[in-house]
Amino acid sequence: MVKELVHDPVLLGVKSEAATKEDLQVARDLLDTLVAHKASCVGMAGNMIGVNKRIIVFDNEGTYMTMFNPEIIKASGVYDTREGCLSLLGGPRPCKRYQSIKVQWQNEQFQTRIKTFTGWTAQIIQHEIDHCNGILI
Repeated sequence: MVKELVHDPVLLGVKSEAATKEDLQVARDLLDTLVAHKASCVGMAGNMIGVNKRIIVFDNEGTYMTMFNPEIIKASGVYDTREGCLSLLGGPRPCKRYQSIKVQWQNEQFQTRIKTFTGWTAQIIQHEIDHCNGILI
């Protein structure tokens, strides 16, 4: 179900709690909401729809991907960039990102996965994990 977006920086600034198997519907709602905003958004985190759980969904080179409890375990190639956010008013803001990140997360069956992402996909994941950590650009 498509959910209303949260725009309150105080609510968005709260660190998210670990997701559990009981949060599978939250992930589906998050994905539905991302698809509804696909013209202006490439990734979303749970707190963007008012659920403080460590869940992100994003466009992974044309295929939507869901991660439960994602953590960056290695990063390299720092660079400066500018990003916008569907939840924040105003234009793009400056931030630092890494060209390559190794991420550990759980899939929909809550099996642990580890993969290295680079480029644009890595940037999207970093933005959404920042949301989970209560960090706003």
